[in-house]
Amino acid sequence: MSVRRSHNRPVRDADPGRVAIGRVYDPPAGDGRARVLVDRLWPRGVAKDAAALDEWLRAVAPSAELRKWYRHEPGRFAEFRRRYREELNEPERRNAVERLGELARTSGVVLLTATRDPASSNAAVLVDVVQEELGSG
Repeated sequence: MSVRRSHNRPVRDADPGRVAIGRVYDPPAGDGRARVLVDRLWPRGVAKDAAALDEWLRAVAPSAELRKWYRHEPGRFAEFRRRYREELNEPERRNAVERLGELARTSGVVLLTATRDPASSNAAVLVDVVQEELGSG
């Protein structure tokens, strides 16, 4: 299932805040950036309408195997980052990364996760990957 709202929101070319991370439980900032859920599983206790998502890109989420291995153990984050970046080269995930790059260019994007610590989540890895995508675009 893909959740989409139609928006046409320009962002200045030099805007350093094009790509950000946040928690899906937090209310929208109202800054015009697209809100995209990047988790494979729908977050507990969040109604689809209340999430105010522009898209849900499950394809960009880590594999179930990698997610279960990682279990958000801080000592595993560096290896998680390495393995996840490898997964992001798979065609379906690559297409999803390109979509995030498009959103970042046109409206800016907030990568949303249900993780308690977004700084050690797949969203944190994706911020770097999408920023690299913007640099090469």
